[in-house]
Amino acid sequence: MNENKDLTNLTLVAFAEGYRRGEWSSEEVTAAVLERIGKVEPTVNAYVTVDAEGALAAAREADRNAPDPEERPILWGAPLALKDNLCTRDLPTTCSSRILENFRPPYDATVVLRLRDSGAVILGKTNMDEFAMGSSTENSAFKTTRNPWDTGMIPGGSSGGSAAAVAAGECLAALGSDTGGSIRQPAACCGVTALKPTYGLVSRYGLVAFASSLDQIGPLAGTVEDCAVLLEAVAGNDHRDSTSAPVEVPGYHALLAGGVEGMKFGILREHLGEGVDPAVRESVERAVKTLTSLGAEGREISLPHSKYAVAAYYILATAEASSNLARYDGVRYGYRADGAGDLSEHYLRTRREGFGAEVKRRIMLGTYVLSSGYYDAYYRKAQQVRTLIGRDFTEAFDGVEFLVGPTAPTAAFPIGEKADDPLQMYLSDVFTISVNLAGLPALALPCGFTPKGLPLGLQLIAAPFREETILRAGHAFQGATDYHLRRPPRLPAES
Repeated sequence: MNENKDLTNLTLVAFAEGYRRGEWSSEEVTAAVLERIGKVEPTVNAYVTVDAEGALAAAREADRNAPDPEERPILWGAPLALKDNLCTRDLPTTCSSRILENFRPPYDATVVLRLRDSGAVILGKTNMDEFAMGSSTENSAFKTTRNPWDTGMIPGGSSGGSAAAVAAGECLAALGSDTGGSIRQPAACCGVTALKPTYGLVSRYGLVAFASSLDQIGPLAGTVEDCAVLLEAVAGNDHRDSTSAPVEVPGYHALLAGGVEGMKFGILREHLGEGVDPAVRESVERAVKTLTSLGAEGREISLPHSKYAVAAYYILATAEASSNLARYDGVRYGYRADGAGDLSEHYLRTRREGFGAEVKRRIMLGTYVLSSGYYDAYYRKAQQVRTLIGRDFTEAFDGVEFLVGPTAPTAAFPIGEKADDPLQMYLSDVFTISVNLAGLPALALPCGFTPKGLPLGLQLIAAPFREETILRAGHAFQGATDYHLRRPPRLPAES
């Protein structure tokens, strides 16, 4: 084993290069990551399930069957984590909910199959807000994940477990899901890089649904380069997902080197105004100067209907959640209440006991906006606003190749600070939600720190299926900055 290298601090690309040169094996790196999980997990709480035995067995299998170095996929033998709303046939899939506490799916999600086909090692399943409903990972039924940069702070959500695991060195990279910012906002909070792909680029087959017209699976990693590698592995058409787009997947990793010279980008006016923390605004302004110094040309862009995005989102997303979560009735699988006198009482008790407060709140909101007499006033109106937001983006991309703004209005906030104020919690995603409503790709990457040392995130947005544009721009930005290279302070278990 390489004694002089921190094997838990490797990028996917660095892991693959050392693996090909024989500097380490998959088993050595996987064992090192599992050892780190054992040390820091009691503090961070990033995982719901850790499959140490299965991961080591998969790593040994990867070592035994490794292709020739020049033909070996970058992900071969790499230890990765999965958000716990991605179905895995060999591990529980709980969505961090009591109602699915002991559920084991009979199949793998398409993205999981594609990772396995690429030779990746699955370490376990990461904690999340229950059914992906939240922005802080405080809504999990099992534990509260903590931010590795400051364990008194939230890691973001709903993919907070995946973001925290990457930041804390508890995996080399991870997958999450993004319905209104659930990949990008925790990436900003935890100082990691993440991508929400275009709707339809990555199959949703095997992703437990929250809001089916908004959900999308994407990577969280240490660098833009690693996100490109992961996206390339999981993207592409899937006949099992009727919303999967029949598009060719370009070689994202090979397209990173173009730089941004001559590119034009828009600076989102509405995303740098009222309610934005001064440290966030300053970090984005510095990032704009960096992109300009690399040869890109920026100009101010307006999205006039973006102020209605949060309201439209929480009508449409809750309406879809109300429908999607109706299947959890305790009859076929999942939690089942004991002692019910009849079927109606069985349904009521099972759902009351199985779902947490935030999930119940959103089911009730969604049922209300779909109910007779309110559909036109709320749901139909929200769909019309969604169309207007999409048109704003179409007009914005007329003359620029990508858009720039903050990922979130503030850095990570203290655990418990907004737990009793749902509206303030919902506003954590004010800059990410419109991207989901329009089905666009967006990249979140570190761009600075607050005076107290908490990470801040930059968001790059592109037109549909132009992931290579923002990946190229993000890669150029990371080549000129070191924010993504900085690591959290030592955790108590490391002292």
